[in-house]
Amino acid sequence: MEGTDPVKVNKKLAVALSGGAVLVLALSGCSGEEDKFTVDDWAKKYCDAAKPQLKKQAAAEELIRSTASDGKPGDIQTADSQAFQDLADVYKGYAGAFREAGTPPVENGEQLVKAAATELDANAKSYLDLKKQVDALDTGDQQEFADGLRPVADGLRKIEQNQAARDRLRAGETGEAMTKQSGCKPVAPATGGAPSGS
Repeated sequence: MEGTDPVKVNKKLAVALSGGAVLVLALSGCSGEEDKFTVDDWAKKYCDAAKPQLKKQAAAEELIRSTASDGKPGDIQTADSQAFQDLADVYKGYAGAFREAGTPPVENGEQLVKAAATELDANAKSYLDLKKQVDALDTGDQQEFADGLRPVADGLRKIEQNQAARDRLRAGETGEAMTKQSGCKPVAPATGGAPSGS
């Protein structure tokens, strides 16, 4: 009966498992491929993939600004609708760039990137929602149109504030590495800071 003592069996299992773990570590140590992937490598991969989106983002934001002050309701509606569609595509592109770059070799790297990509996907959806709101506005009545733009402006502010996950990513080694990459440099003139997508 001693051979079936659960404590003894469990100890044997633990020894077998620990031996297996040592073997797995030894095997993974032999390849050394992952050890060569640095935070700078990750940042370059992300920033190179994100770079085309920066130009699109700058153009879309400029389209909104250029018609906001003295545009006619119809012109504003057309410009905003196009810009929101473009920004939705841009934010999907940023999320895709994060997923394509993979996991940075930092603490909680996988979670940081996953959270940032999820946040960007949510912002892309919010831009599409704003596009629907703008498309539904009546351009025939200037006052009614102006009133209808107020919740759209509020929605824009919410999107801009929804960047906690990216702030966490920028706060550590990953953020430092990203600032070194030309692909993550702002392209819009006089925007007053780094692009929200990077």
